[in-house]
Amino acid sequence: MLRSPFFYFIIALFLSSCEEKKPISPKTESIRKEALALRNKAIENFDKQNFNIAYSQFNKSKELYEAIKDSANISYIYLMIASIHQRNGDYYGSKEIVTEALPYAKKGVYSASINNSLGIADKELSLYDDAILYYKKAVNEYTDPLLKHDPIQNIAVVYTQQKKYDKAIHIFDSLLKSLSNKDLKKRAKPSDKSVLLDNLGYAYFKNGMDEKGFQLMFEGLKIRIDTKDMYGSIESYLHLADFYSKKDIYKSDENALLAYKAATKINSIDERLEALQILISNDNTSNTPRYTQKYFTLNDSIIKVRNNFKNKSAKIKYDAKKEKDENEKLRLEKAENQLSLQKAKYLRIVFVIVFVFLVILIAILIRYYKNKNKAIEFKSSYDTETRISKKIHDELANDVFQVIAFAESQPLAVENTKENLLQKLDDIYGRVRGISKENNKIETGKDFTKSIKEMLSAYNTAERNIIATNLESVNWEDVDEIKKITIGRVLQELMVNMKKHSKASLVVIKFDSDQKSILINYTDNGIGCEKTKISKNGLQNMEHRIQTVKGIIEFETEPQNGFKAKIAIPK
Repeated sequence: MLRSPFFYFIIALFLSSCEEKKPISPKTESIRKEALALRNKAIENFDKQNFNIAYSQFNKSKELYEAIKDSANISYIYLMIASIHQRNGDYYGSKEIVTEALPYAKKGVYSASINNSLGIADKELSLYDDAILYYKKAVNEYTDPLLKHDPIQNIAVVYTQQKKYDKAIHIFDSLLKSLSNKDLKKRAKPSDKSVLLDNLGYAYFKNGMDEKGFQLMFEGLKIRIDTKDMYGSIESYLHLADFYSKKDIYKSDENALLAYKAATKINSIDERLEALQILISNDNTSNTPRYTQKYFTLNDSIIKVRNNFKNKSAKIKYDAKKEKDENEKLRLEKAENQLSLQKAKYLRIVFVIVFVFLVILIAILIRYYKNKNKAIEFKSSYDTETRISKKIHDELANDVFQVIAFAESQPLAVENTKENLLQKLDDIYGRVRGISKENNKIETGKDFTKSIKEMLSAYNTAERNIIATNLESVNWEDVDEIKKITIGRVLQELMVNMKKHSKASLVVIKFDSDQKSILINYTDNGIGCEKTKISKNGLQNMEHRIQTVKGIIEFETEPQNGFKAKIAIPK
């Protein structure tokens, strides 16, 4: 995957363009110097990857530049803040921030840089068509042919990810040839050529032209090694690891390890994770379990860091807004000011409590769903974590934001408003408990059957009857913990799938066993569906879980003819 050098270029661009001398008053000059000092400190911390400190300093600098209406520096700082969001994996936040720069951006380099940034965010979010539209806008707005290279090359990278290899090859090849132009050759850096060679070679390889692809990728790597471009060499090693994965598994491991070591040296987390994924996928040595554990440990760590960043960046934005609001309200009466302070304190408490609860819940669930040894266990855990995280984001994050917005905009002294706010918070709390209940711990001891009954009964309603038979006929004491947990989770996912999709009024779950296996037959009288159109989300999770314990699961369904699942798990 191409990592755009856009933000490193833009630093030099803005530092030169923003220092133009203009006749200004002593007060404005003083503010400008203070803003410039904060901005430069923020850039230093950005380069050192001290993103939380840099974020705060950029934000304070922006407020000072806003006071003197310095549009160029305001645009630049918005782009740098958006870059910090991208570095922390918050691409939606990045888009929100960079959009705020639009009113300050002049047509040309400024707006082109904004469109390029929006394209990068959409590319990382897999919104490929939107990304290409933004990149094309950036190409049209840049006038310098060398600056056009960046968004054009990004378009080719997107084409590679979309498997439109012929289009990607045509673009990379034309860009590479353009570097022989006298003017561009004079201004281009070695990294410009090495990036194009590597990405062109990778596209050729993906398009089935292995030998030509390898020669180009190897040539790109040689330039990166000669110029000591460690960050660029990581991408080359990852591409070569992919190249060798189906040809020479040992060379694939060798290149993945070189990428991992280089990424570790420069603390590039995403590339370390990508290298570990290749090593785990190759499953070529006895070190695979160790690589898997490293992956989960590193992934947990970066999730915590990025969640912490989102929390701190939200607080910085909130505090900045609060400070502005308080300055505007100095003319108001003391009682009104006091109410504003109480509201701000109450909002912070609510926000912190809800946020901390969600972070703890996600951390617990992610930790629980880790698998230790097999790649298939890793896949099952990853899918489950993604589903839980998406559910929390879709069902709760927006509501929490709306509650905060409601509390900010409504007078809390009014009784009806308080009651409305409490009702909204109670609804959020209820749904958090529901998500927690769906994913709570599976009892594996003597109360296993009791916990299964309680879980199933939770889905009973006045319109729906859940019947479980022969549960006690199975000798559960002979079944190990992992298989009990698997059975509990699979039943839970069957219930969730039934509740969301089937519209069933009757569900029958029959337990049985023989000398070799535990047998579970699930039947409901819901609306069913065509077997070829079965939703793959929850059902695919079930298949992964059952496969992990060497069991089998079969689905039977037809439109308007209910849904059946047959499960067999070896004892």
